[in-house]
Amino acid sequence: MMKRQQSEQEPEEQPQGDAVRGAPAPLPIVAIVGRPNVGKSTLFNRLVGKKTAIVHDEPGVTRDRHYADVLSRGRKFTLVDTGGFDPESEDPMRQGIKRQIDVAISEADVIVCVLDASVSPTPADHAELDLLRRAGKPVVFCANKADSPRSELDASDLYRLGIERLIPLSALHGRRVDELEEAISRALPPAPPVPAADAPVDEAIRVAIIGRPNAGKSSLVNRLVGEERFLVDARPGTTVDAIDARLTHDGRDFLLIDTAGIRRKAKVTKEDSVVEAVSVLHAIRAMERAEVVVLLCDAAEGVAEQDAKILGLAVERGCAVIIGLNKIDLIDKKTLAKAEENARDKLAFVPWAPVTAVSAKSGRGVDKLLGLVTRVAEAYRKRVGTGELNRFFEQVLEHRPPPTSGGRAPRLYYITQAETSPPLFVVMASDPEKIHFSYQRYVTNQLRKSFGYEGVPIRVKYKPRRRRTEMRGGGGGSEKT
Repeated sequence: MMKRQQSEQEPEEQPQGDAVRGAPAPLPIVAIVGRPNVGKSTLFNRLVGKKTAIVHDEPGVTRDRHYADVLSRGRKFTLVDTGGFDPESEDPMRQGIKRQIDVAISEADVIVCVLDASVSPTPADHAELDLLRRAGKPVVFCANKADSPRSELDASDLYRLGIERLIPLSALHGRRVDELEEAISRALPPAPPVPAADAPVDEAIRVAIIGRPNAGKSSLVNRLVGEERFLVDARPGTTVDAIDARLTHDGRDFLLIDTAGIRRKAKVTKEDSVVEAVSVLHAIRAMERAEVVVLLCDAAEGVAEQDAKILGLAVERGCAVIIGLNKIDLIDKKTLAKAEENARDKLAFVPWAPVTAVSAKSGRGVDKLLGLVTRVAEAYRKRVGTGELNRFFEQVLEHRPPPTSGGRAPRLYYITQAETSPPLFVVMASDPEKIHFSYQRYVTNQLRKSFGYEGVPIRVKYKPRRRRTEMRGGGGGSEKT
């Protein structure tokens, strides 16, 4: 057995019971707009740092807005890619893109207008700038495809549009993109102040109710708060915005966030594309504010692929998750059992998420759901002491030490909890890169089992323990999740 080794740099045990100071401020939004085929998606991928948007020479490839969180110059924001702006087109698809762009502009805190450095100003460019001036938002102008000093000179022709400052750049090659990042950083609204140590603490459990349209989300919130707090309608898409409601149950305070239903893109018509775009963004922001996300599904219809995608958005944002099967008053026990089995199968990527059955209409299972939300939230906020963690770790190593890799087994020294909400654990090891992913999964599963992390995403990072000669120099190393 590999015994836990004491180290001078072992972190001191953290105090128990972290305070919860309320929902985090939503991230500022930066929208990229421009004519078709000016390189918006290429720039989006460059700023995000990976290829996430579809890039193609054919104009109009980007049809729906695309979102990604970006950390740049010490500020984090949500970057939005949009389709090509073409006000002269009568194509219905183009008109739909125009409505999407209008939504992006209305939601944005900062707008990045991408122009083509190789083309003189067009009527569409003039129309676009008129639209941006009416929006009254901070705008950063850049001229893409400026791949050389000569093309930078060609871009100066775009100043005829009345632009005060233009950044010529190449999204494809990364040329002068750092200047754009600096300009975006300066244009962002001021960062929210850090709460003072004596600021009021909001202990309410923040719960977002998410899911496809007509799953019964608003009905469930109305049942929980005991009044018609939200409009309920059998037609999908009744809820457009995310709305909050307070609730006290069994001595615990809850902040319930009802959200719009998120549909598959194929189900979105031209008429309601704008409503849908706003709904998705608000649902994502609701997840960012929440500690616990309840994915509500129609038990009779079963869990669909879109439910899995919605839950994936929540897990990506580090939320604790619960799967709720609603409308059980309409089905028998046999059908419910099949629905639960179906949920486990379709949502196999979150085997640690509890499944519970409810009826928003009759109230059956609602108290059980709130009790489950409370337990999951407490686990989400839980901090385990370093001493208790390492007693657990010794047992894990004794029962199953890490497998040999390259002729020797990595040494695991100690474990500590670095963060809560969601929990982050750090394991100091001799060779972190040699710890097999299956063993990392084993350690995560043992943490979940031993400390009751039901419904909570657990992050475990493996770091190399610094040698004594490296302590003063602050040497670091690789890490794995």
